[in-house]
This record gives sequence, structure tokens and C-alpha cells, in this order.
Amino acid sequence: MTDHYAPPDTPLSILHHDHEIVVVDKPSGLLSVPGKGDHLADCLIARLKGPFPEVLLVHRLDRDTSGVMVFALTPHAQRHLGLQFEKRMTRKVYLARVAGHVEPRHGTVNLPLTVDWPNRPLQKVDFETGREAVTDWRVVRHETGPEGGSTRMRLMPKTGRSHQLRVHMRELGHPILGDSLYATGDALKAPRLMLHAESLRFRHPDGGKSLSFSAPAPF
Repeated sequence: MTDHYAPPDTPLSILHHDHEIVVVDKPSGLLSVPGKGDHLADCLIARLKGPFPEVLLVHRLDRDTSGVMVFALTPHAQRHLGLQFEKRMTRKVYLARVAGHVEPRHGTVNLPLTVDWPNRPLQKVDFETGREAVTDWRVVRHETGPEGGSTRMRLMPKTGRSHQLRVHMRELGHPILGDSLYATGDALKAPRLMLHAESLRFRHPDGGKSLSFSAPAPF
């Protein structure tokens, strides 16, 4: 990840809000939370504090990943939602474009991950010290473009490790297009990281009703 940070100047895309939660469609290029230093202060949660001063963090998306995020508006909601993520009670579906034509049509990557300390923030597969990381995947269609042959896929992570989808797709032999950390060659020609959190399902902190929110991929 480069030091240059130029977040998009786009209005907030609010998908839903009520007395406990606010659900938004995060744009690519915007941090979820502040980074270290004043130049990394602009982020999604900071922008949400305007209309929702009480907003609280529940989970994160990588800076260059777009898509659906839920934030809490009360400490109760933050605890309730946090436990759902921790206990894998949420359902997350991502859309990605990856390099090459993926075969077969579906599968699972089960490779434990840990931080690559000399090369932070990169993550790596490590069977001795890595934490369990599991991703189900399904091919949507094969495509062609300026990056060469590519595949549009849906990715369903069963765990929530840092950079999990990005590393797992690289290990599958099909890195996500535009991934400046894990892709090489023609795969870097894409205008952005081609990874989008398409839908998120969870239970409402007040009453437990199952809710699902989605946002179409902008690519």
C-alpha cells in the first residue's frame, strides 16, 4: 500500500439507518477508520460522525475494497453485532474479478493466515502459526478485458482474517485484479482493487430479526 492517500470526495451512500444501526456502501479508496497521521484522518467513520455523532465501529473493509458495512449507533448494538461477527453468525458475500479463467466452477480455499511481519501489512499462509481461514467461492462468468482473461466470482468467507480473500485468491493462482499487494503483471492494470462487499446478512440488535443489505458492484 502506498503512502499516497487521495480518498474519493463522494457523498455518503446510506442504505439503511434506525435507532441502533446504520448501513452504508463504502467507496473504494476510503479508509474505514483513521490511519496513523493527520493525512490519514479522513475515513468512513469520521464522515459518518457528521449525521451520526454516536456512531461506533463494528467491522472493517480494506481501504480499496468497496461495499456494504454496518456501524452501531449504541454500545448495545456494537456488542451485539460484534458477537455476531466473532461467532460467524453473519453472512458476507463479495464480488471479485480475478486474473485468468478459473476452473472448476466452485470450491473452497482452506489455508491458515498470519501477518508477514517483515513485510507488514502483508499476510501469508502459515500452517504452524496461522489462524484458520476458509473461503468458499463460485464462478459467475469468464470475461476478457485490458487485463487479459479474467473471471467474475462470488466469494463467501467463513472466517474474517485480514486480507483473507486477497491472499486466498492469489494462492488459488488467480489474484484479484488491481491488487497492489498481491497481484503482479497484467493483473495490476485494473483501475482499482476489483473486490466489492456485495451483501451482508445479520440479526438486528433490537429483536434479532434477520436483515440483509446489498449494493451492486461498481465494476
